[in-house]
Amino acid sequence: MADIKVQKFILKTLLSLPTPILRAMSGGAVDYRAGRTLDPRFQFLAHGAKRMPSMTTLSPTAARAASATGLALMSGRREPGVRCEDLTMEGPGGLLPLRLYRPERQDPTLPLIVFAHFGGGVIGDLETCDAFCSILAKDVRTAVLSVDYRLAPEHKFPAGLDDVLAAYRWGRDNAGRFGTAPDRAVIGGDSMGGNFAAVIPHELRRLGEAQPDLQLLIYPAVDVASETASMTVFGDSYPLSRDVMEWFMAHYMAADSDPTDTRLSPIKAESFEGLAPAVIATAGFDPLVDQGGAYAKVLREAGVPVTYRCYDSLAHGFTAFTGALPAADAACREIAALVQKALNEKSAL
Repeated sequence: MADIKVQKFILKTLLSLPTPILRAMSGGAVDYRAGRTLDPRFQFLAHGAKRMPSMTTLSPTAARAASATGLALMSGRREPGVRCEDLTMEGPGGLLPLRLYRPERQDPTLPLIVFAHFGGGVIGDLETCDAFCSILAKDVRTAVLSVDYRLAPEHKFPAGLDDVLAAYRWGRDNAGRFGTAPDRAVIGGDSMGGNFAAVIPHELRRLGEAQPDLQLLIYPAVDVASETASMTVFGDSYPLSRDVMEWFMAHYMAADSDPTDTRLSPIKAESFEGLAPAVIATAGFDPLVDQGGAYAKVLREAGVPVTYRCYDSLAHGFTAFTGALPAADAACREIAALVQKALNEKSAL
């Protein structure tokens, strides 16, 4: 723990250097692509990452450990005034770990937020988005339930999706226990968690169940079957590159998985009508940025209320960088404000 604190202090000191110095230490040039300029602190981190082994050279177990260590340096502190409790529920594959966040000033009229972390379906746990979940709880003023779903390759598709769907239903059905509006919930997630959060409204509609109050999709992966321009333009980005994305999918999908399956690629669905309102946020320097923008477009065209933001200067995974990058912290707080606004507008109808 002491080593992590020292390393975080050193990193924070380096990242506080003036932009020209950070640029010089990152190769000297501004990273400018597709009309966007990468945040100099993100550029500094990306430059340093080039000296480290790529995740694609590691086993899933080693990748999880390396990711956890790296994210511990980047993550912010849990928000003051937010109480946490680790829980379990009986999931499709056994006991499923959960973490509940409750703010001091909770609004009992708002729904529970069920949230799934990023990680390509292969890495990540309850610590991955711990700080962000506490921001959501405090700033939205509602309880947040984070899900530690099963990971591939030990548990391939659709195990993680099944876990998050089960956790959503359990959270919705027990919402009153957590001081939130009874029988109501939001489904949210980032990256692969955003994939789950996009798929679940389709699954609920197919099964004749009520829609969530809102779907919160942060740099979601919604199409594993098609190419987009951003997959090339930002294919070498940090921390998610095209190669890393392919490594994730090689572990996550079974040999007989169909990439066009709407449980993998929800953008391939035949209809989007009647789905829950959405808040969608993307990062500018991200191979997935086009996917999030395209999903916002198809939802809007189907009459679904959508709030969309692209944080042009940030890269994939910024929800876990709130302790290192002021721009990431500001983006996460704006996303929480957008969620609160969307929920208040829904309540006013």
